[in-house]
Amino acid sequence: MVTVEGIYKDGKVELSEPPPEISEARVLVTFLVPEDIDLQDLGISEVQAADLRAKFATFQDWNDPQMDIYNDYEASIGQT
Repeated sequence: MVTVEGIYKDGKVELSEPPPEISEARVLVTFLVPEDIDLQDLGISEVQAADLRAKFATFQDWNDPQMDIYNDYEASIGQT
């Protein structure tokens, strides 16, 4: 079994990446219902959350190979 993330929009499922080594297969689609996140419990105001969303929107594609540098960012600090 292989899992690939995607988005359901306008009656279609768009995968974020092609499944590896699979050209045809039966699928099961599970819809993840968004959870309400209590920002106050996280110590974040709605204004701060909106600011974070705007900043993250500048990233074009987290799956772009150039973004791999951030996969283990904490371990790479100081290792230039």
